[in-house]
Amino acid sequence: MNLIFSNIKWIMLVSGIITCSMILSALHPTLGLTLTFGETIDGNLANIVVRNWGALIALVGGMLIYGAYNQTNRNLVLVVASISKSTFVVLNLVYGQAYLAKSGAALVFDSILVTIFLAYLLSKSSHK
Repeated sequence: MNLIFSNIKWIMLVSGIITCSMILSALHPTLGLTLTFGETIDGNLANIVVRNWGALIALVGGMLIYGAYNQTNRNLVLVVASISKSTFVVLNLVYGQAYLAKSGAALVFDSILVTIFLAYLLSKSSHK
């Protein structure tokens, strides 16, 4: 637990940079979907939804980077990131079994991060 607590800044920084890579989906929805799920969808609605999804995920990544350097807002950032990443994991497990071969790495990555973030938040509350 002390390992997480003493390295949370670097964990947030690295995970934030990786999470920001989803800006690709906002800039190039077809490529973003193909890389994440192995399939794509077309049309104007797909462009709106996928671009927005990519931008919001990149925003969470930016928040993680910000929270790495701003201890005052760190807990809020970790809660928001945990909710966002947990939602992605649960939705994929419930509705996206057909895509697990392609999205599995992202699901494992996000699950590990949620576990680390929650461990940090719980350990921080016990340090008070």
